[in-house]
Amino acid sequence: MKRVIIESPYAAANGHTVAEHEAYARRCMADSLARGEAPLASHLLYTQPGILDDANPEQRRRGMKAGFAWMQQADMVAVYADLGISDGMMAGIDRALDLDVEFVERHIGRGGQ
Repeated sequence: MKRVIIESPYAAANGHTVAEHEAYARRCMADSLARGEAPLASHLLYTQPGILDDANPEQRRRGMKAGFAWMQQADMVAVYADLGISDGMMAGIDRALDLDVEFVERHIGRGGQ
């Protein structure tokens, strides 16, 4: 199985709420699993209650740094772009380029939004 880092929007932006972005990220995870991949969406993990607060800039940086630490172990980064490319996603793309990790852009539709 390919180890895949999922990049999708999280913070409320572009007319979408955090809840909508979380639902979309879960669909991205399901899509990756259906492709026979082993996905990781650190933004879904680290933003659970009691872990990190994405609205706190220092905690957001800490979460992004922790997520990027896993990228060097990844086979690929999948950028799910149906809801736009956020600043955090761009940082993930830049990190993938720095590490020479393959990245692909994917679309699964806005369904359920």
